[in-house]
Amino acid sequence: MVILDALEMTDIQAAHEYIQCQLDFPAYYGHNLDALWDMLSTISEPLHIILINADKLPANLGGYAELLLAVFIEAAESNNALKFELV
Repeated sequence: MVILDALEMTDIQAAHEYIQCQLDFPAYYGHNLDALWDMLSTISEPLHIILINADKLPANLGGYAELLLAVFIEAAESNNALKFELV
């Protein structure tokens, strides 16, 4: 299980750097939504991601927050090894 804290995602770049670090993505991770989808959709070992303080994302990321959440949700729906939860 990995817990992501939205309070650490103070802007778009910081969000991707934080996600990369917490999920142990490789150095070539592209720091964008397409790259996030690629990484999440190819996870093969069971992984449960919990996002806390998600209500803070819009203040930090604006409209990008909704897009970011959608990637996590859709990746979990399409990848049986991935579970995503908002707390």
